[in-house]
Amino acid sequence: MRVAISDQLNRGLGLLRSLVIYRRPGRQRSLRRLYREFIRPGDLVFDIGAHLGDRSSAFAALGARVVALEPQPRLLRWLRRLTRHQPGVVCLPLAVGRAPGSAELALSRRNPTVASLDSRWREQLHKTTAGFRHVRWEDSITVTVTTLDDLIRQYGRPGFCKIDVEGFEVEVLAGLSQPLPALSFEFINGTLEQALRCLEELERLGHYEFNVIAGEQRRFIWPSWQDTESIRQWLVAGADGIASGDIYARLTNQATFRAP
Repeated sequence: MRVAISDQLNRGLGLLRSLVIYRRPGRQRSLRRLYREFIRPGDLVFDIGAHLGDRSSAFAALGARVVALEPQPRLLRWLRRLTRHQPGVVCLPLAVGRAPGSAELALSRRNPTVASLDSRWREQLHKTTAGFRHVRWEDSITVTVTTLDDLIRQYGRPGFCKIDVEGFEVEVLAGLSQPLPALSFEFINGTLEQALRCLEELERLGHYEFNVIAGEQRRFIWPSWQDTESIRQWLVAGADGIASGDIYARLTNQATFRAP
């Protein structure tokens, strides 16, 4: 009985932590300001790893149609609850990878933001990153996996795609066979080789330029966008010691950038 109560408490604390971080007052305004550069009314946006839908809500507030994917059942219920007044948001109980199928998703009761499909990523972070040394993935569930190509066939080609899937970003991009106008993917300093592999996947698709947002900030670290070699060198050199953040990519051909 005590173990069950402790488990429920940890899950409750984990959810509360996410609500405080991602749904705190003022966050939506700054998110809309950030994404206004990429999203216009009527655009389609994919939110891969939507969690509690803070970005999905911002995308919808900018007038986008949003396909939000969250494979964790408990978070999916909250995602639907928090976006229920935004009819432009479609919430799906799916993960994304290089091929359709199923996979084991490891869950952390205290840290629902770090649910991951990649066991090697989890093991590496335990060794390389102090902030992850006390994280435990106590549970796992089998989830359905789709691909970006399949989502595009069903919903259309998005103008922007946010990818935040805890070490599985390369696998998500491997399931894409055409360039997207703009996208973002998460990086963590303890696994920068994953970000380098994401660059390789994007090079396969088209010619992109890049910028970076550190952590949960709302501004780019560089005043001008960087080419592939510059962002690669930055990552190889240690990403300025930034613990984590998101790399944003946009096609350099502006005629393609807004093509349907």
